[in-house]
Amino acid sequence: MRRESRYKSDTDHIVWSFSMKSDVEELMPRLLPVETCDTGEDFKLNEPPRNPQEYLRQVQLEASLCPDVVVAKIDPKKLRKKQSVNVSLTGCQAAPQGFSPSLKWQRQQVSNFSEIRQSISKHRQHWSGHALDDNVLMPKQDSEEQWKKFCLGENVYLNSPPIDPGAEDRGLDYVKVGFPPFLSIVSRLNQATVSAVLEYLINWFEEREFVPQLGRWLYALLACLEKPLLPEAHSLIRQLARRSSEVRANLESQEDERLSPLNLMICLVARYFDQNDLADKED
Repeated sequence: MRRESRYKSDTDHIVWSFSMKSDVEELMPRLLPVETCDTGEDFKLNEPPRNPQEYLRQVQLEASLCPDVVVAKIDPKKLRKKQSVNVSLTGCQAAPQGFSPSLKWQRQQVSNFSEIRQSISKHRQHWSGHALDDNVLMPKQDSEEQWKKFCLGENVYLNSPPIDPGAEDRGLDYVKVGFPPFLSIVSRLNQATVSAVLEYLINWFEEREFVPQLGRWLYALLACLEKPLLPEAHSLIRQLARRSSEVRANLESQEDERLSPLNLMICLVARYFDQNDLADKED
């Protein structure tokens, strides 16, 4: 049987054309003796077969009624959503002289990170069973803006730091300053949500500066990210390392409080998640 395929120019349909008039016997020799399909009055396709011979004749007739052209309807909206993953092979920007960490420091961070991941995995069920405070309303997985506000706080999200000097005396307002990645929170996140929130925060970081709330959440999400990495996660963490190196390259002082967490992001992506081409070399 020969099969020819063609695509229509629009994305609403994919059309497959089958040539049913080829010599079927050549490719599929007949194993059972079946008479040529006869659609006489004594043979009704919509009734149960009365014997094996009639069943085979029904199958034969149904096959002959199959259309030569089959049209599959496809929703264009589904085609537009992440059909492919582009993984950039571009490396990190080199650190200014004296800004990159030592190999000893990098190995120690990887060791610490590995222990934290093991602990989270071991105690995930325990922590996920802890009740959340009434003010902790976790966003839905696809609520990108709500997750940014949840993790970073309205002050950072809206770029409006608090000016009330008495705020500390009244206790922290997590809605304003962001919810920390408590184990009782991150233990409730499945892998799809971990990847989604990681993507939201990295995309935010692409256009903004590094802040402590961002660093805490990125570290926690990386600690919850399961290996082996899916292609989407692989691309995301490389994006994170490259952006971290870009911000680091513009730091003016080794005393900048952002240097250590930026080095840490690059170190974990490169050394723990095996993106070795992004790794810092010792000065």
